[in-house]
Amino acid sequence: MSISKDEFFKPGKVSSAAKAETTNSIARQIIATEDAQRSSKTERLRLLREQRETETVPAPPARRGKRAS
Repeated sequence: MSISKDEFFKPGKVSSAAKAETTNSIARQIIATEDAQRSSKTERLRLLREQRETETVPAPPARRGKRAS
């Protein structure tokens, strides 16, 4: 196993364009992940709400006769 200077010293300078591209790609990955999580949570909650609404059908309100004014 040989030892090289790259193991002990920092690599050369990275251009600002490369840093910006890395930041941009990571940010886009984070946003896409959060969007997927939000969509799945919204879908799950919608299904639960629909299920609850079908299980508990509210009774229609009692009709009252007209009052004499």
